Amino acid sequence: MINNQNMSTDTDTLLLAFPNQPLWTNVYILNRARATVPLLWSRVQVQGQLSLSCGAALTFGLVHYALSEFELMAEELLMSDSVIKIYGALRMSVKIYLMLNSKMLINGDGDAIVATSLLEASNLVVLKGSSMIHSNANLGVHGQGSLNLTGPGDLIEAQHLVLSLFYSISVGPGSVLRGPMQNASKSYMASNLQCHLRDCPVELLHPPEDCNVNASLSFTLQICRVEDVIVEGLVEGSIIHFHWVRTVVVKPSGEISASGLGCIGGLGRGEVLPSGLSSGAGHGGRGGDTFYDGSYIAGGSVYGDADLPCQLGSGSGNDSLPDAAAGGGIIVMGSLEHSLSLLSVYGSLQANGENKAKYSRKLEGETISEAGGGGGSGGTILLFLHNLALGDSSAISVVGGLGSSNGGGGGGGRVHFHWSDMSMGDEYLPAAIVKGTINIGGGFGRGMGQNGENGTVSGKACPKGLYGIFCQECPIGTYKNVSGSDQALCHKCPFHELPRRATYVAVRGGVTETPCPYMCVSDRYHMPNCYTALEDLMYAFGGPWLFGFILLSLLVLLALVLSIARMKFVCADELPDRVPTRRASPIDRSFPFLESLNEVLETNRTEESQSHVHRMYFMGANTFWEPWHLHHSPPKEVIEIV
Repeated sequence: MINNQNMSTDTDTLLLAFPNQPLWTNVYILNRARATVPLLWSRVQVQGQLSLSCGAALTFGLVHYALSEFELMAEELLMSDSVIKIYGALRMSVKIYLMLNSKMLINGDGDAIVATSLLEASNLVVLKGSSMIHSNANLGVHGQGSLNLTGPGDLIEAQHLVLSLFYSISVGPGSVLRGPMQNASKSYMASNLQCHLRDCPVELLHPPEDCNVNASLSFTLQICRVEDVIVEGLVEGSIIHFHWVRTVVVKPSGEISASGLGCIGGLGRGEVLPSGLSSGAGHGGRGGDTFYDGSYIAGGSVYGDADLPCQLGSGSGNDSLPDAAAGGGIIVMGSLEHSLSLLSVYGSLQANGENKAKYSRKLEGETISEAGGGGGSGGTILLFLHNLALGDSSAISVVGGLGSSNGGGGGGGRVHFHWSDMSMGDEYLPAAIVKGTINIGGGFGRGMGQNGENGTVSGKACPKGLYGIFCQECPIGTYKNVSGSDQALCHKCPFHELPRRATYVAVRGGVTETPCPYMCVSDRYHMPNCYTALEDLMYAFGGPWLFGFILLSLLVLLALVLSIARMKFVCADELPDRVPTRRASPIDRSFPFLESLNEVLETNRTEESQSHVHRMYFMGANTFWEPWHLHHSPPKEVIEIV
């Protein structure tokens, strides 16, 4: 235990060696105590806790010789209102790392060989109460549990920052993940971002699988092999990459930004005059022209591939101008091999160009402001996704920067959605729910300066039946039988194939071939021709004309048959002789229903028509159990007949 009893001191307690056998159980530095490990290389190993509290400070290495390497191993590293300073590089391995209003400051730019520090916490890393982990070199933070930046003021930043192997990373409201550092010089950025490459850096599309800190790669901030990332604060960097991440959720207060962190010059740099004036930079759209001395300075040109963009936004000046506007950076989520399962944005993703301040020059010792340069162009947002959700107030933005007085605006950047494993047919599900905005506009020119042109937004070529940036189903009444995203590929269904009483219907996954599916407008009509039952019969016999002819022929034939039958029966009724009566046939009394008149003795038809016998009333309900029947004794008037 090192305790200074809350008294100030300029003297550090030297810790020259930590015993290996046996290990110290716990080390406590507290109450404004100061301890130093001044060796070129040292290993600090504690069996239990290493705790710093109440204004304590622990220093590794020497201030003016940032060449040392240190190893720190413990079960827990607990910091409260304290500071750890490292001059060189630190390899830390703990199970739990908790910080409360504390700082870890790593100065590792003394030697490129020892410029990388690695912090590993297998279970938990928590920053709370404006805590900070800061490195001016390369920093890797690894773990297997959770990394939480809980609230305002919590910060992890480095020139190159890699966060990997955590189950979840939470960036709370007001907290920041940043790479490179906010005060990184523009000359440093220009020399490290490879602004003049026309080809995509291979690591953007096919990143390495190991997630190690590698300063030779173009990433300035990478989150690798993490299940879930929740952003309620700010994630900021020049080239931000989410690799092998399952889900990313950007809450309404959250922001992932590469705005103004791209190139100062670059492929789309605006034209620069010897005096330093420049026009708007181009990228996805041409930069706006700057007006100066009665003429226009041409804006920067368009560059890059709209179908798979991977370039930084360009600036409006050159590297030697301290106030030149920079372009937007790059945000990449996923890769060609490993797409994000879900990106949910309720806040913002931004890679905007930087706005140009007024141009100023010195004349006879006085600073004079006059017509200035153009804005930087928007950067690139490249998303490899399975599913996307953009909330009501969300925004994806790659707009160009504003020009200064009479300066041209920067051109818009590029946004690309690269969908993975798009389902087709009955298995189709919408890949995107979009309620927010996607802004690719060019920056506005000021005064007589011209606006920059809009950038581009594109999507991977959709399979058959689907179209557009988000691969949605072709409109009802159209079909698409080729791969592509242009809505013009959704052709109208042939009109002659649609029955008169039918309407086209939607099909999951869109229509890929003709004939297009349809349904009848009412249940009265029957598929496939939407005819009534009578019309089906008519067309079964060859159509209305042939059916009418056949029906007319049948009617004529029936009329002839009836006419002949009538003539025959009329002639038989006019015969004078009475038809001899027949003996009544025996009646089957076992049948329960009313006996037929066929069982009654026949009489001459003429007699039947000329005489009225008697009115009789039947009894019963005419069922099997109670058939119609007469009274048990018939009326005397009909006894002779029945």
